Amino acid sequence: MTVINEITITDAAVDQMSGTPNPRFKQIMAALVRHLHEFTREVDLTPEEWLGAIRFLTAVGQKCTQHRQEFILLSDTLGLSSLVNALHDKRGSESATKSSLLGPFYRQDAPMMKLGDSIISKSPGTEVVFYGQVTDGEGKGIPNALVQVWEPDETGNYDLQKHDPSVMDLRGCFRADAEGRYYFRGLCPTGYMIPMDGPVGDMIRAQKRHGYRPAHIHFVIGAPGYRELVTALYVAGDDHIDSDTVFGVSDSLIISVNKNDSHSPLPKLPSIKYDFRLAQLRGKAMTGRVGADPAQLTQSAH
Repeated sequence: MTVINEITITDAAVDQMSGTPNPRFKQIMAALVRHLHEFTREVDLTPEEWLGAIRFLTAVGQKCTQHRQEFILLSDTLGLSSLVNALHDKRGSESATKSSLLGPFYRQDAPMMKLGDSIISKSPGTEVVFYGQVTDGEGKGIPNALVQVWEPDETGNYDLQKHDPSVMDLRGCFRADAEGRYYFRGLCPTGYMIPMDGPVGDMIRAQKRHGYRPAHIHFVIGAPGYRELVTALYVAGDDHIDSDTVFGVSDSLIISVNKNDSHSPLPKLPSIKYDFRLAQLRGKAMTGRVGADPAQLTQSAH
């Protein structure tokens, strides 16, 4: 019989899992146990600290509802979501627009709209037109690509954070035209502080971090035969563009607002132009969504 101590416990735990029939599950769990045990030894974790971690994770779970996903927020603020995104990008077969975070405020049931429509139904902020083209790796337009968008209001809050989250605002789905071109009206993107009224907020304050995200708007773009793109556009000059608390900003995703754009489909409005490039799908379809509609996750938990 193996004597269990602070060293032998790792091999013993991994050995008990050796009969796991799913090879990928077996690989993930064995690696998780090895790294978790090594972390525990490295920091010489005390019983009080272990119990504090259990309390923290319990509080994170208790804060999750069909309109809020505190675990995704935790993953985002630890840089884990950004890391998973980066690994997903590396698996692509060709160059494509860089991914960014789906975040905890995505909704799967955003309304389908016509090109040129406004996603604004409640908010009084500054209206701009977003436009551009969805292309393949060679720059050829992808017909009828589905463009999903969502953004916070002028106060930095998403509709899911409002008193009545069933009312949808600043979200929409659009079909690009035969040349892959899209355009719609929305708010000039706003920066905001992440929700700080839960355990993740407590963690951020304890770490003396500011908790802010730079002004941005989210996109999910897909078409048959192409890898789905999950990304966001970030406004240049924002005070937190270099210190996004969830590590979502990349140089290639930073844009500027053009106040005199004669090429815009709606030239009387300020504009933001961006062309998205999708990679072809090779082999098995794999989702690029590091996140989900909060309602989907609460449903699957029951």
